[in-house]
Amino acid sequence: MSKRKILVTSALPYANAGLHLGHMLEQIQTDVWVRFQKMRGHECYYVCADDTHGAPIMLAAEKQGITPTQLVDAVRELHLADSQGFLIGHDNYYSTNSPENKAFAEQVYKALRADDKISSRTIEQLFDPEKQMFLPDRFVKGECPKCAAKDQYGDNCEVCGATYNPTELKNPYSAVSGAKPVLKTSEHYFFRLGECADFLKGWTSGSTTRADGVSQSHLQPESLNKMNEWIEGGLQDWDISRDAPYFGFEIPDAPGKYFYVWLDAPIGYMASFKNLCDSKGIDFDAWFKPGSDAEMYHFIGKDILYFHALFWPAMLNYSGMRVPTGVFAHGFLTVDGQKMSKSRGTFIQAKSYLDCGLNPEWMRYYMAAKLNGRIEDIDLNLNDFVARVNSDLVGKYVNIASRSAGFISKRFGGKLADSVADTAILHQLQAAAPELAAAFEAREYAKALRDVMALADEVNAYVDANKPWELAKQEGQDARLQEVCTVLLNAFRLLTIYLKPVLPKLAEGVEAFLGVAALSWADADTLLLGKTINTYQHLMQRIDPALIDKLIEANKQNMQATANTPAATYELLADTIKIDDFAKVDLRIGKVLACNFVEGSDKLLQFTVDLGFEQRNIFSGIRAAYQEPEKLVGRNVVVVANLAERKMRFGVSQGMIVCASGAEEGSGLFLLDVDQGAAPGMRIG
Repeated sequence: MSKRKILVTSALPYANAGLHLGHMLEQIQTDVWVRFQKMRGHECYYVCADDTHGAPIMLAAEKQGITPTQLVDAVRELHLADSQGFLIGHDNYYSTNSPENKAFAEQVYKALRADDKISSRTIEQLFDPEKQMFLPDRFVKGECPKCAAKDQYGDNCEVCGATYNPTELKNPYSAVSGAKPVLKTSEHYFFRLGECADFLKGWTSGSTTRADGVSQSHLQPESLNKMNEWIEGGLQDWDISRDAPYFGFEIPDAPGKYFYVWLDAPIGYMASFKNLCDSKGIDFDAWFKPGSDAEMYHFIGKDILYFHALFWPAMLNYSGMRVPTGVFAHGFLTVDGQKMSKSRGTFIQAKSYLDCGLNPEWMRYYMAAKLNGRIEDIDLNLNDFVARVNSDLVGKYVNIASRSAGFISKRFGGKLADSVADTAILHQLQAAAPELAAAFEAREYAKALRDVMALADEVNAYVDANKPWELAKQEGQDARLQEVCTVLLNAFRLLTIYLKPVLPKLAEGVEAFLGVAALSWADADTLLLGKTINTYQHLMQRIDPALIDKLIEANKQNMQATANTPAATYELLADTIKIDDFAKVDLRIGKVLACNFVEGSDKLLQFTVDLGFEQRNIFSGIRAAYQEPEKLVGRNVVVVANLAERKMRFGVSQGMIVCASGAEEGSGLFLLDVDQGAAPGMRIG
């Protein structure tokens, strides 16, 4: 097997709060793959960093009376603790607010400028006269210029689905200060992404031949289809600058102009690796020069594909650096079939999970058992979580050691048999190694773990067939008892090798119990015979369902604290109203009967909603947040039922579906949840 050089990253968490289980899904997926590659003997490094720049960080620090640097440094410590608590083995966890990142951002920019890939032009923007700052789209609100709906964001209307520029809003106001913004002109810098279309067509559909001779596609099929849509739709120049005041890196030779956070964020991968190289004596250039035989992979969520599969490879290519070998996107995490919810206690913080006494390897196993190489959302069903972990890890796997180790310790002084005749079950486990390796390589963890547990079932069948507890009672069966238990502990060792990328701490416990060095994948080729092992100590407890209740309650209690996290940015409250004003809004429970994309619109979803007394057709501008509309069918939503009908070019919209959204740029849209028992047509208020 050829030794490979592999650099792996996961998306950089934004430095605004602690990590939640959605973050851990990605880091666990990445960590399992990296640990597998290291077990195979490859030179593999996993680097990450905090994404620290942007207006939200600047404003949050100001609100706390500290500097942005103090804020991001404190959040980085939280992120490190969360990741380490879930046994994420970063080789380096750094920050985009670093000298290495500043140097690389300037280097990339200057190279792009020298290649005529940077242009500048004067644009008009809304400016907050109180805060003395230009306002990003999501920091401006006002009336929709198309349908006059109030309190709409500066880029699109959630009522009629129209898209527009912030300058087109009627009666705009700043979501930061509440002041009425004014128009000001400013020079901005743009990356000529449209000129990179031919390169991107080739790269997105292409592949790289690895050092082991395997062809690696740059993108998954689903990602390639989406990138083709965007490329064929015409790539626009990308605004890479922001005006002071802004927390970030100043653009060379452009005083008062700063790199937009999404320019320097992916460059943070390079900076983190450079920081590692400097500390470990690794040749950075050998990994990042064009034509390098090193592989580079990015694990990301599907919501940031555009940046990683278009902007990032184009930036690297036209600045004279190597491009990624592969971009691996995954879906979102839901809990009990729904978006994570703070009110239900299912917006679960990583720290809360650990503080409630839940073993991180329980969650590592459960998530891995649902992950594959495709872009699919996965669901954390809390009842299934308890049942699967208790059945698979304790009932099937750990049970093998607990049913055999005691006999070896008490009857044979801890010594395994020098040889065994029952090799069939062990050969079956050893023969599975190549197929399991292929599954881990392809990120088909669910398949790998299903196969491992099927092997565990075979081993447990061997236990039941040979009944060591009965052999121990029979005269003259000592040799047979020692052989059976030796077979079982060798089977347990082989299963541990296959589970080690997912359960690294438990594997350490097994290594200590067996008295062996750190297990590698190649160790599956050998058996452990004639060796004296240590006394068995219990390796894993079952999940007590009461811990899940404790976790849910803890996250409900944390809801208010979460809402007041240091870097959160909130809009000012609207003007005070009287109860009579509120009573004019007729909010009703609606059940989604159908939900589909709207042809010709990249913003709208078309809903058919049952209001109990009638069905309504409603257009809602939430497509960006809900890319699988069919999954909304059957869900209860909140509808403004007495809103005047609005004629749109796609049809007539007969109401508005209520959503929540944050003030931060790109904070997303979220449908409101309705407790069980609520029926279509019920009034809210």
